[in-house]
Amino acid sequence: MASKGRPYRTFQVDGFVVLVGRADEDNDHLTFRVAEPRDLWLHVGGGTAGSHVVVRNPEGLEVPRPVIERAAALAAWYSKARAARRVEVVYCQASEVRKPRGAPAGLVELGRHQSIRVQPAQFESKGE
Repeated sequence: MASKGRPYRTFQVDGFVVLVGRADEDNDHLTFRVAEPRDLWLHVGGGTAGSHVVVRNPEGLEVPRPVIERAAALAAWYSKARAARRVEVVYCQASEVRKPRGAPAGLVELGRHQSIRVQPAQFESKGE
């Protein structure tokens, strides 16, 4: 698997770098240390356990719908909902993600966010 030794997997989607956390502590690191405020943040909805996913967006552009769909499919794949036909994935700017005081690793609160329903899917990661 690519990105060995890093707390996240790295993918390329239509020119955007997509980072997928590996475990609860790694999710916190990815969300609060790696992600920039304008990056897009995704996670499966409904309280289901899963990886935090970040779409890098250094230019602050509008992330195209196909990129959001592919990143959401990765979020669904790297979650406990992997076997489901369709999975709700919430997404927002990383600046809208907060850590509640005393919350366990991986648990976050979201400000303004949207959701999308996707089929879980995996694809090749980019070696880095």
